[in-house]
Amino acid sequence: MSMADEEVVDPKKYLEERYKPKCVKQFYQYRECVKRIDNDETGHKHCTGQYFDYWRCIDNCVAEKLFDKLK
Repeated sequence: MSMADEEVVDPKKYLEERYKPKCVKQFYQYRECVKRIDNDETGHKHCTGQYFDYWRCIDNCVAEKLFDKLK
């Protein structure tokens, strides 16, 4: 099998999966928010802040390692 035949792995996706456990606190906060607003029929309540907090945590963890892999 030559290098051209190998499947390319996106290092960002790999690192995101690897670092999700470090952001479990933010994930649970997001999940709790979703549960709280589950029955909101007005459509005005949302968990956007908690969602972005979770992904900001992951992005911060990934950023530290991603550029090392891209060199």
